[in-house]
Amino acid sequence: MSTDNFSSSILTMVTFAPLFGGLLLTIFPRRDRDVRIFALVVSLLTVLASLHLPVHFQRAQTAFQYEIDRPWVSTPNIHYHMGVDGISLWLVLLTTFLTPLCVLISWKSVHERVKEFFILLLILETALIGVFTSLDLFLFYFFWEATLIPMALLIGVFGHERKVYAAVKFFMYTMIASVFMLAAILWLYAQVGSFDFIVIREKIMSGAVPGFASAAPWLFLGFFLAFAVKVPLFPFHTWLPDAHVEAPTAGSVLLAGVLLKMGTYGMLRFNLGLFPEQSLRNAPWIMTLALIGIIYGALVAMVQPNLKKLIAYSSVSHLGFVVLGIFSFTQAGLNGALFVMLAHGISTGGLFMLAGILQERRHTYEIREFGGLAAPMPIYAASFLFIVLASVGLPLLNGFVGEFLVLSGAFQARAVYGILAATGVIWSACYLLWMYQRVFFGKITVPANNSLSDLSGFEKAAVWPCAVAALVMGVAPLLWLNAIDPAVQSALTPFAQVISKVVGR
Repeated sequence: MSTDNFSSSILTMVTFAPLFGGLLLTIFPRRDRDVRIFALVVSLLTVLASLHLPVHFQRAQTAFQYEIDRPWVSTPNIHYHMGVDGISLWLVLLTTFLTPLCVLISWKSVHERVKEFFILLLILETALIGVFTSLDLFLFYFFWEATLIPMALLIGVFGHERKVYAAVKFFMYTMIASVFMLAAILWLYAQVGSFDFIVIREKIMSGAVPGFASAAPWLFLGFFLAFAVKVPLFPFHTWLPDAHVEAPTAGSVLLAGVLLKMGTYGMLRFNLGLFPEQSLRNAPWIMTLALIGIIYGALVAMVQPNLKKLIAYSSVSHLGFVVLGIFSFTQAGLNGALFVMLAHGISTGGLFMLAGILQERRHTYEIREFGGLAAPMPIYAASFLFIVLASVGLPLLNGFVGEFLVLSGAFQARAVYGILAATGVIWSACYLLWMYQRVFFGKITVPANNSLSDLSGFEKAAVWPCAVAALVMGVAPLLWLNAIDPAVQSALTPFAQVISKVVGR
């Protein structure tokens, strides 16, 4: 196969390799060890294939790369159109990076229906990658909805005590909100005659979509509501804590690490990409909601008695930073938003894995049940501290770069936004370090904690790559930002014209 042919088919290979592996697993004999090994091999091969994307990515180029565009359905006009730019490239890599870690962290914790668990995990990986690579709105919506089924089943079948309630709540919230996006997509198709994102964007920018001016506010809200629930942006966040607490560890890792990023990716790609004028007009109240989410999420996390729920509310706070950066319409803000998305996926994924390891040993997430764990579990305690410091935003770790850029962008947009958002950094240090102090220091008051075993080989193999990634992202952020920045500049180009148009009125 020539290099050009390989590059044009690499997205199809990366996207559907996990699904193909999951289908092969269905005919596998029910030998749990073999199923686990096969799932790990498939996920690792997907990582290796996905490395082709950044290695051969033209960083100075703003257009979509590795594009493939084939007619799929003639009526309606649906294309198999896929491609990545600097915005979606790293989200694909984040998905492929976290999936084998999810396989490793589930190696000994999943005992029943092992085959079904790993099939769902691989199907979910394909759906997530498809969301970030689809350039046809029908295809995008197909993958968007396809993520719901395996995630809901992972929560509802393999979760904890209130798993069915949490799975139904997650499914209903996100599916109902997505209907509004579907209505907006169908309206655009009726006017343009194509689901192609690039075609629709060009038609909108040239003013060739009839009735667009009057429909734009509603179309913007249709897309935004679906994305806001998925983020989740305050006040649409109430499904998240239940889903996280009840989900199995691997489900929580992919939910926090990748699934929530579908919402912020959608805002950046579709709300800003298709509706720049509406984005500017709605930015004040959206940024207000983001600021409320940052502060509210941090304060609620601080009073949580449950370790996993604390980490869940920290996601509400951190994703508020992403939304704030996106709607600052500044280069620093958008670069920072994308970097926070990646850093949050790594560090919060690591925190959920570490919380799951503790639950596997003690069968509880209640913080009062712990204390003094640094003595019997020194390697675990050191690993946990490293990931906590990355999440807090310690300089030279991944959390610092993105939050610094977002705050810079927020200050450029309006100083009060930057000041209020900066308090979220302080609060995050408070709740995470206080949680760490209660879990790992002091006297051991529960006798069962004396005999807890330290990290096993599989657990180290799952957690330590997150620590390494956090360090590399903090020390060498330009490896990521050099690819992100041109795409961000391209995304901001329409706004100069729109700003002058709005100001001139």
